[in-house]
Formats: sequence, C-alpha cells, structure tokens
Amino acid sequence: MSSGLDGKLQKLGYDIVHVGQFDLNGLFRERRLRRDQFLAWAQDPRFANVIAHWGAGENLFGGGPYISEEVDIDDTSLRQFGFEEKSCAVIMDFSGFSADYMPRNVLKKQIQRAADMGYEVDAAFEFEAIFLDETSDSLRAAGFAHPAQFAADNKCWSGTTAAEKAEFVTAWEQALLAHGIDVFSVAGELGPGCFEATLGKATGLKAADDASFFRLASRAFARQRGLTACFMPSLGPDYPGIGGHMTLSLKDKKSGENLFSSTNGSTNALACQFIAGMTKIVPEAFALCAHTVNAYRRFAPGTWAPKSVGWSEWAFTTAVRSAPASNDSARLEFRLPGTDCNTHATMALMLGAGLDGIEQDLIATEPNEHAGPDDVTGTPLPRDLFEAAQRLRASADATRLFGEAFVTNFATFCEEEFKSLAREVSDAERRRYLEG
Repeated sequence: MSSGLDGKLQKLGYDIVHVGQFDLNGLFRERRLRRDQFLAWAQDPRFANVIAHWGAGENLFGGGPYISEEVDIDDTSLRQFGFEEKSCAVIMDFSGFSADYMPRNVLKKQIQRAADMGYEVDAAFEFEAIFLDETSDSLRAAGFAHPAQFAADNKCWSGTTAAEKAEFVTAWEQALLAHGIDVFSVAGELGPGCFEATLGKATGLKAADDASFFRLASRAFARQRGLTACFMPSLGPDYPGIGGHMTLSLKDKKSGENLFSSTNGSTNALACQFIAGMTKIVPEAFALCAHTVNAYRRFAPGTWAPKSVGWSEWAFTTAVRSAPASNDSARLEFRLPGTDCNTHATMALMLGAGLDGIEQDLIATEPNEHAGPDDVTGTPLPRDLFEAAQRLRASADATRLFGEAFVTNFATFCEEEFKSLAREVSDAERRRYLEG
C-alpha cells in the first residue's frame, strides 16, 4: 500500500473503506472496514482467492488451493462510495498465483503494452439498462416469471419519458456522480423501462472501473427505490436486447494528440489497422466480451446485434462503428458486448486485438455502411457460449495476448456456465413441443 493513502483518507474525510475487486462476472467482492482497521489490515492485505474460480451461481469450477491470497491495493483507484457518508471504495488485485486469472490484471498488461508503443488509452462505456417494477422479494415470489414493467409506455428517446421520469433520471444520475462516475448523458432508450447512460471518457483502467461501478451503483439505486435494474442482454421477447458498447481512442503519450483523428475527418490508417486486429481476433476470443448464456440470446436472427466483425463509419449495424473526426472526438465503438459484459475483459479484448493490428500492420476489410445486423462479413461469431469457450481455448492469439493461465481459466468458467443451463427447458419450449 502506498504510504500516501492514509493521508488521502484523512484529507478527504473518509472514515469507512470498501476495499474489493471485481470477479470474473464483474461483481465487486469487498470488505467494509473502518479507516483504522483498514490500515491495520493493509499491512499484510489478503483476500479469499475463490473468486478467481467462481461461476455466476457462486459455484467453484476449478483451481485451488483456496486460501487468503496476497493482494496489492491500487490507491489510484480510490473513489467516493456514494451510498454511505464519509466512505470510499478502493480496488485491490491479487498479486500471488491467482493474479494471472483476473481480468483487471490482464487489462493492466494491455495498457502497459500500449504505453510501451507510445500510446495512452482513452475509453468509455455506454450502457443500456432495463428497470423493472420488482423487488428482490417480489421476483422470487413469482419465480422470476413475467416481471412487472416500469415505464411500460416508454418510447425510444421520448421527450415524454424524459419529462415524466425526470425525477427518476435525475436521481439516478446523481447516484452515479456520487460514486465518482463521470456521466456524459442519461436518456430513455428503446422499450419498456429501458434507459441508457453514456459514461464520460477516462484514461486507462479508470474507464473499465467506472463501467463496473456503474452497474453496482445502478443496482443499489434501483433497489433503494423498490425497483430492479436488469443488465441481462436479453430479458425476453417483450423487451429489446441491451448492449454495453465501448468506445476507445489512442493518444500520443508525449503530445496528448488523438491518433485516430484526421485532417479530412475520415477513418485514418492507424484506426484501420486497429480495426483489422479486431476483425482477426475478436471472433476467436469473443467469450471475453460475452461470457454468459444469456448474452447469446441477443444475437438471435432478426436482432439489431451484428453477427460478425465488420465495420463502417457511423452505421449502427456493424460490430465496429468508426466515429472519425478532425478533432479530439475521433474514436472507435465496439458494439458487440452486451450490458452484462466483464468490462475489464472487454476492454482488454478490444485493446489487445487493436494493438495487434497496429504491430502487424494488418489491413482492414472494406467498410460497409449498408450491412444489416444479420449480414455476415468474414468469420461468423460463435453461436453460443460453449462454442465461444472452445474457440477461446484453442486460440493461439488469445493465449499469446492474455496468457495461458487466464485463457484456460476463463474458458473453463464459460464452459461450466454453459453446462449449468444446458438442461434447462423454457416455458416456450414446452408450449411448442409438449403436445407433439
């Protein structure tokens, strides 16, 4: 721990410290400590390493030995904890043998790789969420079937929703800001209860940290109001598929210049190389941005989600949307991740693949702004989580970029998650097949 962290806590008036780390599902696993107790614990900080081998149901899928393993405290991650007075959150990362399994550590290596190439990384996430008129008790009482809608009359970008739900939207935004998350905009989106928050850009790890804390803050905010914030990419036929789009740009480390900008306002050569790297590697390592069974429901035929890694300028129907400019706003948008994505793994995937494209001087495919979501250009994406896990496990590029230990563990995590639901039968299947 940095010797300056105690001084920061006192200067900022934080009496309570929530210290934790994001697991493979992106859930913040924490300890709540008073400041003096935190400082005492931080002399030899440790945390249960089972979270490196937990599935979504908190079931162990491998690994061991299961011990309290040493961690490093990232004092640069210190931020306000918006739901408790005089409290803060700070992130710790495993520093022992489990370090290689954790997505945040994998992202750190790709950010350092970018730095070694002379780049800084700016990024931001844009999340859709569906708010439901349900509490944790009411969901369980109904067996999670047919959840009650909130803002059932919402229309996409509706000014009526903005007016009617102004208090709700304002309070949600304030909850995010109170958690140290920069918010660019909040608006109603497509479908009942669907709202979208575009986060402000941040440099390096903070972009992925902000995005993960965004879900924590949104879930807690909703529950405090008797609602539920849903981040399932597909909630069912009565709802839209919802995404966790990520934007990224590279800056010159010395000058701060946005290296994706161009004088003529078109996608420049460096951005095209970055896109080419994504086109090559994302289909192999797609599980890193789609690690749940539900994520693949969003890619069903006829949905808005693209089915392969094509690109275009400004079009919403391709996997990579280039937003070129002659100024600092030039960026690339990765539109494949669902709103439940692991933000650190997703950013590592986009950045690692793009840097490969630059290092190898790869050539991008031709842009196609007329491509529809169901048009396949190049390698199709995996059809389900099991296929995605198999591709990830077999990918030499993924192993080279992210490490064998991480790839093997994450692929196993995805395989076990697929198996956990492989025998489940839906009401829709029974309606279709039960009577012959």
